[in-house]
Amino acid sequence: MSRKFQQDNLVGQSNSFLNVLDQVSQIAPLDKPVLIIGERGTGKELIAARLHYLSQRWDQQYLTLNCASLNENLLESELFGHESGAFTGASKRHEGRFERANGGTLFLDELANTPGLVQEKLLRVIEYGEFERVGGSRSIKTDVRLVCATNEDLPSLAEQGEFRADLLDRLAFDVITLPPMRERREDILLLAENFAINMARELGLELFSGFSEKAKRTLLDYHWPGNVRELKNVVERAVYRTNNGYVPVHDIQLDPFESPFRPTQRIKAVKTTPVAASTAAPVAASTVSNAPAPATASLDFNQVQDFKTLSQDFEINLIKQALAASQFNQKKTADLLNLTYHQLRGYMKKYQLLDSQQA
Repeated sequence: MSRKFQQDNLVGQSNSFLNVLDQVSQIAPLDKPVLIIGERGTGKELIAARLHYLSQRWDQQYLTLNCASLNENLLESELFGHESGAFTGASKRHEGRFERANGGTLFLDELANTPGLVQEKLLRVIEYGEFERVGGSRSIKTDVRLVCATNEDLPSLAEQGEFRADLLDRLAFDVITLPPMRERREDILLLAENFAINMARELGLELFSGFSEKAKRTLLDYHWPGNVRELKNVVERAVYRTNNGYVPVHDIQLDPFESPFRPTQRIKAVKTTPVAASTAAPVAASTVSNAPAPATASLDFNQVQDFKTLSQDFEINLIKQALAASQFNQKKTADLLNLTYHQLRGYMKKYQLLDSQQA
């Protein structure tokens, strides 16, 4: 088994995940096409690699290609190769994936994006084990196991005539459906810890001290639309920002674009009316996280109101109250406002509060 594959992150203990591994173990030794279906980020390429390395072809070529990354002409050339002079720029013969993967496995991701001509040639390879290079007339024999993946509903596309039904039949000798993270709740913390340990090692940290209870709850409560890939990114970012193996990871930023001072959201801070002493007076910490900012004076809606300015005033007052309640400890302030530390720093920078507060 290849060293590269051993380092991949196929981790889990949920029944849905273990059932997939059992199915992979059953189908891997058979020399038949396999179709992998799953949402983005569920690990389709990892499963395809596992199918290869558990098969009799494990010591032969394992090649991959994302069908959505190329236009029809380039995709056809990458799969089947081309002869010299087949088209403008084809100065020499090119061997395609089917030729180079002879004896091994070819994994095609984003299969639903393949155009009709390519689908027709794929069908011929599966049925007869032969193809022709673009611009060529000689049939080339190949012995390749085809593993394909998609996050689209191929049966529906076949019914609509957008995907060849006969190709779908040939590809789907067995179909492996990968569960999304929302159906693998038991695996979230297990995967998160695995990703965190690997990231700590990459950063040169001596150890990984785990996640705080707040961080665990954040990870467990999120719906993970990006699945395992999104979880990996979130955890690695949190470990990188903590950058201390002796302190548990506390702040989890689920959306890297949520920062209030990212370039696409950066706006010039407006001058606000100084907060009256009574408004900014410290309040009990227990009330800050549950109560809104102090009530403002009634507004005269017979006149035009500047919504953005009013909203900024509200946020500034709320941040100042929380800072006072936490004795200007910004980490505690962030907790009171249910923000991450980096989010709070972003708001303070946005409203020019950093210079007047303790760091």
